[in-house]
Amino acid sequence: MCNPINTTGAYLKSSIIHQNIPCTLVTGFLGAGKTTLINQLIMSKPANERWALLINEFGRIGIDAVLVTSSQDSRTTNDIAVREVSGGCICCTSQLPLQIAIGRLLSEHHPQRLLIEPTGLAHPRELIRQLSAAHWQTALKMQAVITVLSAVQWQQDKYRSHEGFQAHVRDADVLVINRYVQLNADEKQMLQAWIAKLNAQVFIIWADCDYQTTSNDIGTINTYLATLSEQLAKPSQTILQQRIVNIAQPKKSVISLQPLSNSLANKPLFNPSTNDNATQADKEIELPYRYHEKQQDIVLAGWRLPAHYVLNADKLQDWLLTLPNWQRIKGVVHTSNGWLQINFTPDSLTTKTVSTQVDSRLEIILQASTGQEDVIEIKVDWEAYDRELMAIVIFIYS
Repeated sequence: MCNPINTTGAYLKSSIIHQNIPCTLVTGFLGAGKTTLINQLIMSKPANERWALLINEFGRIGIDAVLVTSSQDSRTTNDIAVREVSGGCICCTSQLPLQIAIGRLLSEHHPQRLLIEPTGLAHPRELIRQLSAAHWQTALKMQAVITVLSAVQWQQDKYRSHEGFQAHVRDADVLVINRYVQLNADEKQMLQAWIAKLNAQVFIIWADCDYQTTSNDIGTINTYLATLSEQLAKPSQTILQQRIVNIAQPKKSVISLQPLSNSLANKPLFNPSTNDNATQADKEIELPYRYHEKQQDIVLAGWRLPAHYVLNADKLQDWLLTLPNWQRIKGVVHTSNGWLQINFTPDSLTTKTVSTQVDSRLEIILQASTGQEDVIEIKVDWEAYDRELMAIVIFIYS
């Protein structure tokens, strides 16, 4: 059962009390486009204003911080402190990892704004409940909860009827709808009606610009960014209601996060990491490294390879796309086409050249079963996958 630790925020009292830091939650279901939205918010950051970003990754490798920082220029990233909490959902384990991560960001970096991105598999209400606790009310000034919704996902019944998918919409103050250009007028009305049943008060922004193309004029982009950045200054009605109304604490079942196999290394990775200082666990991991684990109805797996392993770019993509029932693939990998950022969802395959990294990181999420009545478990031979991935390595230099 999930029983958050009833702490009083003792770690925070000496350093962040009364700071009243504006804080924004950026939520959304797995693969909705939260990282893209955060990059867009960062584009609107005033010059010389210090921001902090807390990223919660369900997996253990730690990739999202690179996906954010690699999309910004050095002048922007110099004023942004990024901290990752990997290896589980901060909203359904205990409050302690959340308190420590936020406390360190605020006390060490003194940001003027904090953005929090929970994992796409999180239940946002539990995180909202935690951040509504008394010891945060003077430390954080909670702004509108911004939620990303992919219209492509919404078109599929498996998402529309999914409780976790709906939960993000229910607890949003602002809903940013992307990937909707393929919807006709009737479908857009159906989408709006579906949203209204879940959350009639939510403010909707249609993300009518795509940063992956050049089809948008600068005026469209600037108008969208201005509308988006306005939400950073609006208070959260969702969190205000949570603070006023005493909502019974939900009960959840949590599966212990323990790697089932570690054939490529003998040290597990299960520690928070930052983008500027490698943790001791990171330094001690023997590469190449792989983990995998099952969480409810999904399987997570990840690899870390030494930077001097160069993989064939075309064969790597072909191999990734043949993985069984994959739901999300992301990574930063040294390939024959240089260092590539990989960000795949079933409806979007994106690669981008990035700067040299300390190592290659790759993480996948597979749906563990298919079918509704007759559950079909997906069996994976992880040792075979290790061999297949190593076969894609075309060059190892010293």
